[in-house]
Amino acid sequence: MSSPSATCHVLVADDEPHIGRIIKMKLEQGPFRVSLAYDGREALAVLEQSPDIGLVLLDVMMPHQSGLDVLEAMRADPRWRDLPCIMLTAAGEAEYQRRARAMGASDFLTKPFSPKRLYARAAELVGLAPEDLGADIA
Repeated sequence: MSSPSATCHVLVADDEPHIGRIIKMKLEQGPFRVSLAYDGREALAVLEQSPDIGLVLLDVMMPHQSGLDVLEAMRADPRWRDLPCIMLTAAGEAEYQRRARAMGASDFLTKPFSPKRLYARAAELVGLAPEDLGADIA
């Protein structure tokens, strides 16, 4: 992908900065541009300020507003109702997964997760073909 317009803007919301940085580094190896948020309120603010976001990754457990709160707000707003959203959960949070699925989450990744799997699922959700992903997605 050579043109900047072919880049997909991704919002990653996680209250653990190192997790956000890992995801950002991985996604930016390909046709993704990443904005980071560290709590639910900040995630909603980034959505408000960035109408070009094409994918959201939300940690379930965050301060101020949880990932589920953000997902609920997204699904209630026509601008974000159909925006793909991957929830990041810690092991053993099956009830959160059930609730988020019912609210329209696109997928779940349990921490610790494979960055390669995250990258592939993100690309799939935004409709990128394998040839658009670049050679190094391992």
